[in-house]
Amino acid sequence: MKVKVLISVVIVLLGLAAGAYFFRPHNFHGTVIQSPDPAYNFTLTGAKGQVSLSDFRGKLVLLYFGYTFCPDICPATLANVGQALRLLGDKAGDVQVIMVSLDPGRDTPAKLAEYVAHFHPSFLGVTGAQEEIDKVASLYGIFYQKTAGSANTDYLIDHTATLLVVDREGYLKLVFPFGVSAEEIADDLKYMLKQ
Repeated sequence: MKVKVLISVVIVLLGLAAGAYFFRPHNFHGTVIQSPDPAYNFTLTGAKGQVSLSDFRGKLVLLYFGYTFCPDICPATLANVGQALRLLGDKAGDVQVIMVSLDPGRDTPAKLAEYVAHFHPSFLGVTGAQEEIDKVASLYGIFYQKTAGSANTDYLIDHTATLLVVDREGYLKLVFPFGVSAEEIADDLKYMLKQ
């Protein structure tokens, strides 16, 4: 009798331990956003025509605001995101990365397409009129301003360097700070893709 009770207690304890391990809450590497409203649906121009955020409903969308002349932060971030997609393997098809140019004067749709393809073939680059970019950036909390550059660059653009994640239903759910690793991005995306 005592053996049966002991075995039952051990089984219950093992079940609780397994449940605690497999169903523990995910520790996000980015900041979780609980937005009550869908993310702002913009339409901008890519190399193959108009691109709207709503075109990708059903996928996770990573939004990045940057520019092709960026000397450091943009290429570092996009390289990490490209590596994160490679770490996702087959699940990478459920994620769309969109880079919104903060430099519409120099970043044409063709130039953006060429630039983002260096990091991953699925990335999209979009641009538009300055007023459109100002509105989209503002609604997503992105600050940017032109600053003096070198003779080669003419000017640079200081900008917020976060990576935003819009979930499959179109809600802003996660914000990654600059410097998050490819492994950390992939870890959070894997979890979100299971939801």
